Amino acid sequence: MARRVRSRVGSSGSVSASASVPSAASGRRRAGGEARRTAGARAGGQLPARSGLPRDQVSEIQRSRLLVGAVGAIEEYGYARTTVAQITARARVSRRTFYELFEDRDACLAALLEDVVGILEGELVQAGLDGLSWRERVRGGLEVILAFFDREPALARVCVVQALRGGQEVLERREAILTRIATVLDEGRGSGARASDCSPLTAEGLVGAAFAILHARLLHGEREPLVGLTGELMGVIVLPYMGPAAARREQTRPTPSAILAAGGRPPALVGAEGDPLRDIPMRLTYRTARVLQGIAERPGVNNRQVAAHAGVQDQGQISKLLARLERLGLTANSGEGHTKGEPNAWTLTTLGRQVAQRLQVNPSYRSEVAR
Repeated sequence: MARRVRSRVGSSGSVSASASVPSAASGRRRAGGEARRTAGARAGGQLPARSGLPRDQVSEIQRSRLLVGAVGAIEEYGYARTTVAQITARARVSRRTFYELFEDRDACLAALLEDVVGILEGELVQAGLDGLSWRERVRGGLEVILAFFDREPALARVCVVQALRGGQEVLERREAILTRIATVLDEGRGSGARASDCSPLTAEGLVGAAFAILHARLLHGEREPLVGLTGELMGVIVLPYMGPAAARREQTRPTPSAILAAGGRPPALVGAEGDPLRDIPMRLTYRTARVLQGIAERPGVNNRQVAAHAGVQDQGQISKLLARLERLGLTANSGEGHTKGEPNAWTLTTLGRQVAQRLQVNPSYRSEVAR
């Protein structure tokens, strides 16, 4: 698909839309406002024939509005009872335009699933999970996905609950998504001797179990944040690969919710005085949060110990990140590694401690950093 229109429903229930070329690292550019301004001139909501916009841009805006309309209609009626007429009425777009863009209702829902995956791919890139160990990549990815679902509950219900009622195209798209997730979990077979007894079926079963739990929570409308399930789900995931001790550790780990609430970026506190995140000129990722957490737990840790805690496998990456945190005034090195070849000894500065507390990663559990 040449272009991907990303439709979003806010946690408050309000509907918005954005359009962008599919790039995992690109930002989400808002097109919904433009669509509303252009459409507002006509009571019927159709874009005027001489709107001045290029034809492909008009088509993109119409498609975006239809996807947003689909989310609203499915939320109200359920997928089985949702009709094309209900979608077009909400989108204020003609049936003719709908069928120019989608073959049928199923194709519309399949496109919505694809666009949600595109949004999540971008947020996973922003989370900075590359270079982490398998367990840290899985946990970080799980937290990003659950936090997104918490921010977008209508999309979560459509994708996890209502998509099961879709036709063949929707079910095939859903199966492809689950297969991709299972492929990531299957990499756990390389995590140790115990994991060698697992098979690809192990990963498939874990994905199925996790989605069944999310389905039940969303179906019954439970209000507890889904991101709160991270520990328990990770315990289930790592158990067959790494054993009960690792599973128990995952169950008690805290979640850096301040980062995840903003999709990998710390939330801006408008008008807040003394916010330590406000003037930090870097994107605080999951990996950064884990590094600050490791230093907060055990002041004086060296590079290797920080890397072990954060799940960073590349020593060059951890050295660069620690050096940058030091330049930003978040960490201080009291060791003699720079001049005498001795191990570094990292501690948090006052600002670093404030940032760690703001990110809610100053934890209550003991890390696996080697003593």
